[in-house]
Amino acid sequence: MTERTLTKREQEIIRLYSYCQLGMTPQRFYAKWAVDQYRIAMICSRSISTVRRWFSRGRNYRRPMSNDLRHLAIMDFLLEHFEEIPQEFRNLLNC
Repeated sequence: MTERTLTKREQEIIRLYSYCQLGMTPQRFYAKWAVDQYRIAMICSRSISTVRRWFSRGRNYRRPMSNDLRHLAIMDFLLEHFEEIPQEFRNLLNC
């Protein structure tokens, strides 16, 4: 594969993404979408026991990592805008 030089536009996209505080808590995602904790575990590539701890209280509670919050926010975006995404890009999700 040939290395591509980044354009100013592409560099700006990387900058915006790098500083983006994109995140959605599991509780907000769960309240918004008809999903169970197993589905949230799939989205975040986590075990169900880890996700259960996100919903626990007290000493069993574990805070999700920032990348988990980002995965949920990206999935929320995809679910909200799926019909607007061109088919060629949707096909890329079928890796």
